[in-house]
Amino acid sequence: MVSVWLFGTVLVSFFVTLFIMPFWIRKAKQIGLVWENMNKFNKEKNMAGSGGTIAVLGTLIGIFVYIAIQTFVFKSSDGVITEIFAIVSSLFLVAGIGLIDDLFGWQRGGMSIRSRLILVLFAAIPLMVINAGNSSIAGINLGLLYPLIIIPLGVVGATTTYNFLAGYNGLEARQGILILGALALASYLQGNSWLSLIALIMVASLVAFYVFNKYPAKVLPGDVMTYSIGIMIAAIAILGNLELVAVLFFIPYIIETILKARGGLKKYSFGKPNPDGSLDLLYDKFYGLEHIALYVLKKIKPSHKVYEKDVVNLINGFQIVIILLVLLFMHII
Repeated sequence: MVSVWLFGTVLVSFFVTLFIMPFWIRKAKQIGLVWENMNKFNKEKNMAGSGGTIAVLGTLIGIFVYIAIQTFVFKSSDGVITEIFAIVSSLFLVAGIGLIDDLFGWQRGGMSIRSRLILVLFAAIPLMVINAGNSSIAGINLGLLYPLIIIPLGVVGATTTYNFLAGYNGLEARQGILILGALALASYLQGNSWLSLIALIMVASLVAFYVFNKYPAKVLPGDVMTYSIGIMIAAIAILGNLELVAVLFFIPYIIETILKARGGLKKYSFGKPNPDGSLDLLYDKFYGLEHIALYVLKKIKPSHKVYEKDVVNLINGFQIVIILLVLLFMHII
């Protein structure tokens, strides 16, 4: 009975996002919250923006239903509820920051890098003040250094770099599903079933969002969703003592960050769209993992024609391989 009740929270998250998203798409177009689909040849501003707002809403409602069940059905009064509210608080803060950045508009410069880092740092405070997680890493007890240094570094790192590997229909959502799904499995196998469920609640919302964001997308996620996925990954890793696992899962994002830094964080990850829907490299050099994927696919595909969904599939495949290798070598599965 317990598992049935709790599994219901995952369904709540999924259906809230699935049913509300069409309303968001229509309203976003009515008020002019529309963006260009950059990998399309005809870049008309007809894509509903900031759709990740609804994915975050679905996640939050799912979590609140979980808290309600624990409180009123199972009469729970343990410290887990405090940790869940810390996750919720961080998620609220970072989603707000992402939405503000969306409204400022990345093509107009958005918020400055310094402003983003400072504001995202505030999102780490709820996890810091409850001294979340285990201060021992690799057998070394970091004491106060953990909440004061490691937690904010983890939050800022995961939140901001997750935003780098983006810009292709379905990419951000599918990456979030893969990484959070893997962290949910790792948490469950290590005995943190409640943490696993919190991760799955966001996974369910992302699956519903993907229905509208898969190629060809009807809605784009925006920073409100990429920041939110990043903070959830950081929170699950910190509370589940899975910091090293999460860092290894983030290898594609580490590569992306290095390549973005090569271009001074000013080069775009998009391809150069052709009238037939295929993509060419936008630059002579690689400034993102997406560019590497484009280059490799052009070499191995007989037609030499690469489409947006091909790039997403290859990057997701790379992520799956990394996840499986990490879980195996860390003896989690």
